[in-house]
Amino acid sequence: MTDYRFIEPLDVLYLRGNKLFGDAGSYGEALMPPWPSLAAGALRSRMLADHGIDLAAFAQARERLPGLSDALHACLGTPQKPGKFRVSLFTVACREKEQIQPCFPLPADVVVTAGTLDDATYLKPTALHPALSSSYALPQSPLLRAAEPAKPQNNVWLNAAGLSAYLNGEKLGKEHLLRGGELWQFDHRLGIALNGAQRTVARGMLYTAQTVALNRRDGGGKGRDVGFLVGVDGVNGLLPKDGLLRFGGDGRGATLQAVSSKNLLLPAPDWRRIEQERRFRLVLATPGLFADGWQLPGLDADNRWKGSDDCTARLVAAAVNRADTVSGWDLAKWKPKPAQRVAPVGSVYWFDDFQGKAEALRKLASEGFWAMSDYPDLSRRVEGFNNLLSRRVEGFNNLFVAAWPKR
Repeated sequence: MTDYRFIEPLDVLYLRGNKLFGDAGSYGEALMPPWPSLAAGALRSRMLADHGIDLAAFAQARERLPGLSDALHACLGTPQKPGKFRVSLFTVACREKEQIQPCFPLPADVVVTAGTLDDATYLKPTALHPALSSSYALPQSPLLRAAEPAKPQNNVWLNAAGLSAYLNGEKLGKEHLLRGGELWQFDHRLGIALNGAQRTVARGMLYTAQTVALNRRDGGGKGRDVGFLVGVDGVNGLLPKDGLLRFGGDGRGATLQAVSSKNLLLPAPDWRRIEQERRFRLVLATPGLFADGWQLPGLDADNRWKGSDDCTARLVAAAVNRADTVSGWDLAKWKPKPAQRVAPVGSVYWFDDFQGKAEALRKLASEGFWAMSDYPDLSRRVEGFNNLLSRRVEGFNNLFVAAWPKR
């Protein structure tokens, strides 16, 4: 069972990425949307604090701490061996009246070029002429059919209606799309480094940080309240329903709101259609951390994919943008986490010749790719494997299943 919460910041957020920061005159660029590990860390810390557990002691613990209940230990485990807690969904969302509507970055198989956002076009997997050759590794290439060349629009998002249309392969219109500026604005802050030992400012250490200000309704009730929607599995009622969180850099405050299923607009594809047409798309909802780069777990040398419950399909095409790098700061060990290359959010994989039941794909969408493989490579050092377990907890490798309609 998944518990959903709406997180609404009370102030601007410091959402740092991977770029170095610390020299005089540095510019700290914000990462938007942030990694799902942001929500995982904030919620796990709040759960420990609510149960009176010393956070520093938990960070250093290799075994169960005294005073940690059976239920909380099963949920959170230890930093070395995480429990059942898993972020299964993390995305920007809007609250309009009582309803929470998730928003999702435009997937890699959709291109919008018009400034009015009314010409959204799907990429179409196509077998190239035998006279053409390339280093592309799959049988079909995702191609854009357009009357003339144009530059794609950046920072475009699907609203809840748009996500529903996309998951069912329907035509997208401007009513389905949002610009990032309708969800948040960047705000630049000037700061100065501090000398902790002397409790003074550090001479010459001015810097500029880019912060994120999520949009809110105005005094007349117009507009939308923007926050983050997070879904968590394995918490068994232990997830706090309200109150405050320390969220992002500098521990900025955010409120927490429980979201019931009747107030959550979370679209799903037509599973019956997918089973009948025997083809579908897999779309990364959070960054994908895979053992073989962009390739999904379960693929063999012939691009035959084996999923959960022994379902199989043939991978015919993929649209994967340039790899991202994720790292972060390990508060337990007080050092950077290892940097790892990931397939970016919105990467799309097309499959045909599906053999199996739609229920297997529904299970995969619910559990993520971790249900198929946790990459138990014995050649990895123990620390590396534990880091992969941590990534599971932090919400990587989640996906949507979308229809790939026959035209």
